Amino acid sequence: MHDNVRVSVCMAAYNGSEFIGEQIQSILTELGPNDELLIVDDESSDDTVALVNALDDPRINLHRNKRNLGYVRTFEKAITLSSGRYIFLSDQDDIWIPGRLDKMLTALEEDLMVVSNCRHFGGKSGRFHDIRLRSTDSRKHLRNLFGIIIGYRLHWGCAMAFKSELKELALPFPSHMSESHDQWLAMCGNIAGSIAYLEDETILHRLHDENLTPRKMRGIGKIVRARAMFLANLVTLAIRSMRRATAKTVNG
Repeated sequence: MHDNVRVSVCMAAYNGSEFIGEQIQSILTELGPNDELLIVDDESSDDTVALVNALDDPRINLHRNKRNLGYVRTFEKAITLSSGRYIFLSDQDDIWIPGRLDKMLTALEEDLMVVSNCRHFGGKSGRFHDIRLRSTDSRKHLRNLFGIIIGYRLHWGCAMAFKSELKELALPFPSHMSESHDQWLAMCGNIAGSIAYLEDETILHRLHDENLTPRKMRGIGKIVRARAMFLANLVTLAIRSMRRATAKTVNG
């Protein structure tokens, strides 16, 4: 049904040699011949780049940062470089569940962005408390924005996909943003008034000591700084949205 759709899967990679091969194979199985897996390596010091190059698949587009930018700026770069109409985000250590691509593309027929639920596995320490998205919340944009700011509406970047039109609102990432690019993108989808929550689990999200998923309660200082950043993000989006609306009015 979607064989001819141009899809860009944007992956940020850093020292991911242990799991990245399994993730890439799960993605390539889903992609068509006109799709791309765009990997930006953030100056890995292990065998990540060699493993990617060894796969020798024409759908893989590998870029290497000249210096370590961190995961937020690496994802920003990958999205900027993407050429597809439909953009998927991908961590280096998860696994796509078969059928993910078609489910997400079907949802994108009606909305600019779709976010699914994840099935979490692995983890050597701590306990992860899952927060699930419900399809009935898809149109509750103000409530979703409030939930992002106070921390109860969690969106996983690895479970996101969006149309390229959203790049106009989302890029560049705010200069003050040092974490939570996924929450920023979810805010963009809600500000645009076009986001769908898919209750299906389309990702096996791996939890382990080396990835960046928090599994313990954050200190009060970090929580306050994160909430302040989200509020600043909301102001940034409001300004961008007003400028876009003004430009469209002027241009007729």
